[in-house]
This record gives sequence, structure tokens and C-alpha cells, in this order.
Amino acid sequence: VQLQASGGGLAQAGGSLRLSCAASGRTFSSYLMGWFRQAPGKEREFVAAVRYTRSTYYADSVKGRFTISRDNTKNTVYLQMNSLKPEDTAVYYCAAALRSIMSTIRLPLSYEYWGQGTQVTVSS
Repeated sequence: VQLQASGGGLAQAGGSLRLSCAASGRTFSSYLMGWFRQAPGKEREFVAAVRYTRSTYYADSVKGRFTISRDNTKNTVYLQMNSLKPEDTAVYYCAAALRSIMSTIRLPLSYEYWGQGTQVTVSS
């Protein structure tokens, strides 16, 4: 599986951005898809995930502001980011996992495939 993330950029606090992640492979619909982010000097952290059932999961820091979705006909997963804050500034990575075990869905090590990352910068 190859993942290509796009849609990052510069936004003002309170603004919105939409990230996309296009995946190759015929079995996209069966993968757990996730978004992670990494700010300078910090560890990579979980943002959101969507299972093949379309169940969604969010980090507390983005709940109510970000929405993850997937379009299996386009092999694409999206992250709609609203009410952006300066602390959302990071490189955002999409990831894919063959297994979606509830207890590990937020762990980077659970994901086998990663995109190249896209920079999101939120100015105050």
C-alpha cells in the first residue's frame, strides 16, 4: 500500500483545512486508516482513525473540531479540520493498518503503512 497525503498549508486560527490521503491497492476498503501528527521536538501523536465499518475515533484534543472520513470508491481518506488552533501546527501523516484492534488503534506501531506527511501551520 502506498499513501500520498496532500492538502496541508497555512491557515489562521479559527480557520479550516482539509487533508486528503490517496491510497493504492485493491483492498483499501478493509484497512484501518488513521491520521497522526508530529510537531517539532515532540513525539508522533494520534489524531483520528476510521475503520472499515466507518466507525471513527478521535484524540480528545481534536474531538468536535476535526472529522475523519473515507471514500472507498476513491481509495481516499480525508481529515476535515475546523476551528484550527496554533497548537495544531505539525506535520500530518496518514497511515494504514491491516488490523483494527480497539486497544491499539491510537498507537503508531499498529500501522504498517505511512504517507510522506504534509505540513499544517496555524498562525495566531
